[in-house]
Amino acid sequence: MNWQLASGVFLGWSLGSNDSANVFGTAVATKMVRYGTAVSLCALFIVLGAWLEGEAGFHRLSSLVSQNANEVFFCSLAAGLTVTIMTILALPVSTSQAIVGSIFGVGVASGKAVDLGGFGKLMICWVGTPVGGFIVAVILYRLAGWLISRFQFNFFELDWFLRWGLILSGIYGSYALGANNVANVTGVYVGAGLLSVEQAAIVGGLSIASGVLTFSRNVMMTVGKDLIPLNGLGALVAILSHAIVVHFYAQFGVPVSTSQAIVGAVLGVGMLLGRRIRYDKLRRVFQAWIMTPMIAGFLTVIFIRLFL
Repeated sequence: MNWQLASGVFLGWSLGSNDSANVFGTAVATKMVRYGTAVSLCALFIVLGAWLEGEAGFHRLSSLVSQNANEVFFCSLAAGLTVTIMTILALPVSTSQAIVGSIFGVGVASGKAVDLGGFGKLMICWVGTPVGGFIVAVILYRLAGWLISRFQFNFFELDWFLRWGLILSGIYGSYALGANNVANVTGVYVGAGLLSVEQAAIVGGLSIASGVLTFSRNVMMTVGKDLIPLNGLGALVAILSHAIVVHFYAQFGVPVSTSQAIVGAVLGVGMLLGRRIRYDKLRRVFQAWIMTPMIAGFLTVIFIRLFL
């Protein structure tokens, strides 16, 4: 195993520590699912999703800019450092944007040809991700409300329904996260010929799972309650909506931001509930989204020009 893979493992760890909040954050914050249960299920199904459906995204990222082994190392290192900084600040950010910013930085630093069309398509999908999360959440919340009123659940039946709904939607969200985002971790290694697709799926999935299990609590609370406090049904709808959007993009091999998907979904549910939006928190999240690819790209340029 090449030493250059170390930064990819680090990037996977940072992704898991940040993005697991998008899967179970609202469920944990509403106290419907225990934190320990959430991170255990999340880690397991991330690995499964990466292994079964992670292949499609590898080729898309590796085609943006050709890289050698050392460039791949610094590309992943810059993205991992950027996401880790944002995790320490308890900000849910896009690992997809971090790695794409780093890949663009490789092109700038080395003077290599950049697939601008590929970058443009990714950016369009980044815009569509939170919008999709918002729209799906609004539709699902109205549908769920209609079903509950139709079947007239009592308190205990509703509690059972919501608790298991949160667990199952979190499992689905974890699977979708692994399937979509494992390419962010090890896709560049496939392009550089350092890993096979199968190796990349397993190494990336396990790296993400390690971050979930060790360093995910702070961001989970930001997503779960600091932006908009949700009820149990709202939490269920937000997680399920995020999972649907992320899994949709995984089918086309487009790594997107689970953070943007869940924030869009939370805003959609919050609007329907008439909840007060924490605009100061939301502004910080938006600023972090803008800064993430810029910081990652800048760090990549610095690393390559200093050490290569």
